[in-house]
Amino acid sequence: MKEKNSRKKTDHKIPQTLPLLPVRDIVIFPYMVTPLFVGRERSIQGVNYALANDRMIMLVSQKEPDIEDPQPEDMYNIGTVATIVRMLKLPDGRIKILVQGLIKARILKYIQQDPFSIVDIESIKEPPEPKKSLKLEAMIRSIKDQLDKIISLGKVISPDTLVVADSLESPGRLADLIASNIGLKGQESQSILEITDPEERLKKVAELLNKELELMNMQHKIQNKAKEEMSKTQREYFLREQLRAIQKELGEVDEKTEEINEFKDKIEKSLMPPEVEKEAKRQLKRLERMHPDASEASVVRTYLEWLVEMPWSKETKDNLEIKEASKVLEEDHYNLEKVKERILEYLAVRKLKEKMKGPILCFVGPPGVGKTSLGKSIARALGREFIRISLGGIRDEAEIRGHRRTYVGALPGKIIQGIRQADSNNPVFMMDEIDKIGADFRGDPASALLEVLDPEQNNTFTDHYLGVPLDLSNVMFITTANLSDPIPSALKDRMEIINIPGYTDEEKLKIAQKYLIPRQTDENGIEGDYLQISNKALLKIINQYTREAGLRNLEREIASICRKVAMKIAEGEKKIYRINTENLQKYLGVRKFPSEIDKSKDQVGVATGLAWTLTGGEIIYIEATLMKGKGVLTLTGQLGEVMQESAKAALSYTRSRSKELGLRDDLYSKTDIHIHVPAGAIPKDGPSAGITMAAALISSLVRIPIKKGVAMTGEITLRGRILPIGGIKEKILAAKRAGIKKVILPRLNKKDLEEVPHNVKRGLEFFFAEEMDEILDKFLAKRLKRKIRA
Repeated sequence: MKEKNSRKKTDHKIPQTLPLLPVRDIVIFPYMVTPLFVGRERSIQGVNYALANDRMIMLVSQKEPDIEDPQPEDMYNIGTVATIVRMLKLPDGRIKILVQGLIKARILKYIQQDPFSIVDIESIKEPPEPKKSLKLEAMIRSIKDQLDKIISLGKVISPDTLVVADSLESPGRLADLIASNIGLKGQESQSILEITDPEERLKKVAELLNKELELMNMQHKIQNKAKEEMSKTQREYFLREQLRAIQKELGEVDEKTEEINEFKDKIEKSLMPPEVEKEAKRQLKRLERMHPDASEASVVRTYLEWLVEMPWSKETKDNLEIKEASKVLEEDHYNLEKVKERILEYLAVRKLKEKMKGPILCFVGPPGVGKTSLGKSIARALGREFIRISLGGIRDEAEIRGHRRTYVGALPGKIIQGIRQADSNNPVFMMDEIDKIGADFRGDPASALLEVLDPEQNNTFTDHYLGVPLDLSNVMFITTANLSDPIPSALKDRMEIINIPGYTDEEKLKIAQKYLIPRQTDENGIEGDYLQISNKALLKIINQYTREAGLRNLEREIASICRKVAMKIAEGEKKIYRINTENLQKYLGVRKFPSEIDKSKDQVGVATGLAWTLTGGEIIYIEATLMKGKGVLTLTGQLGEVMQESAKAALSYTRSRSKELGLRDDLYSKTDIHIHVPAGAIPKDGPSAGITMAAALISSLVRIPIKKGVAMTGEITLRGRILPIGGIKEKILAAKRAGIKKVILPRLNKKDLEEVPHNVKRGLEFFFAEEMDEILDKFLAKRLKRKIRA
């Protein structure tokens, strides 16, 4: 019956001109019955016009649904002629019409635009049905199967549509029916409408139906997976609630409640400051409201663990017996009287005044002099915990102040970690290599240390991770550095600088006897008196096998001897091995540092200087030579800018004194001067070689040698004044090691000589000069014949 009625309707005579009704988000196909809501004024007038005539109207889709007043270029050319079956006026002024598609048609031209559109159309007749073939029948069956599958996957299609589709055998009709009911996009539906050939139209629908089926399959999988996860979570929740109810009935406590109660106990026992306790309880309430498996819960749990494990009120009792502390310091380190005295002073004040701020000391000295081990010794003498961190190469400020808790894997800084590790709020906290801190885009760690190392501020130190103040005023901070110059001035100002110079040969000898040899024999498994090293052999190791301010290389050489002796004992040769100057070479090989001082004769143009390096004091030789030329000054030996300026200042001084030195005025214009500092691969810098360069240059010009066994140091001005320099003790130690007998120092450095131990000064003759002339008069091998200036 439906098929006959449909055919009757298509037999209607289609007028050539019809009112146009633009439709949005839908494409009307022939034989399709659908309701439409009409709200635009032009469209309502077009519908009224159709109702007043033959009830037929041209339905065409808009290209863009958002256009409110579409023009001809905004419309597709092909649409469907439909008849208005029913019309209903709505209270809001709109009308609802029920339309049925009759036939496809093409717009030829627009006859009228206002007050509504009227178009001239051309009907598109359906071509004759294709002949029945196996391929066509297979395609129809396949499309019907696909339709059944997408319905089984949840696609909503009315049962009437299914009945009609099941009975249809016409490919064109079937394609239109499916395309109008599976919810295709407007552009896809329009592309099907515009295909005239029924079989091609059916192929296009088959492609779109297959795509829709794949999408439905994927959607079904996602929904099933989500449903499974949801079911699993719900099941776990119900089981957990049941378990909680059972535990409550049995009087047992679940894990979460047990954890909360445990945190409450720890907060009470930790004796936190009131503001910290308030924050801890606030975070505990947050944790109590969270699900135990929530990601935020683990962050809060970790934060609470850090809070309750910090030693807010734990501290070790100081050993205030000064004599006992002094004994411990003497046991561990030889000499270093200044450092030991400072620690004992702290103990004395601590004994008289219970509450005092911990000192912040900075040990500055060359490598291997015992700065780090001294920190351990201080902690042992005070009876405190010892924590050491290395600051060398740190570039991230978060290493000091910690990360904020918003970051994944956030942790407190090294200060908080060290305090927690010590489990005491008054440890001895050593920060090694403070002069080697870096800085980049992540911040400046040295600036972050300003609060930590300030006794006036560190009682409220706030780490970014904890976010609550921590009192560091009881901590004894000790920092170490090889040089004080790289330390920022603001940071240096907060610390008490204690210089630890290098050791003399006598001190090294006693340290080797008392500490190094016993330690190495024990580490290498040599028991009893199987190894004996004479004092002369030790001195030979110190002078000819090592050249350092500290003791590391000396200990390595002693360890080398111990290993060779241990190997012989292990082979069964158990006897006493006595090491002396005669058989030392057998154990250590040829000497590494032969004596550099040539004591046989004085030399023209060669002066001995004293330098101060990271590894302590050293002697340097400065040579000057003259050649025929054009007055060019050549400087070699890896000299820094300051040292090059010192050489130029020495030359300018010499030229200004040419007449007094008896030199010709044209000498400099006809002579090239070359100043060289041997050990050319080692960079050298600083102003303290100024007088040495001047002495070598003048000696070369006047052809008078400098007396042998003389070393000098000092900065020179253009007028020959000698200015003070640093590193006096280290330079004197270097002179003593090298066998120098006479040392020339600036007069303004005379006060610094008081800090040099007497055993170091023994055997050395010191001369303090204020003017360069004083040095020339006393230390040139022959007296200068000076010309008096007019």
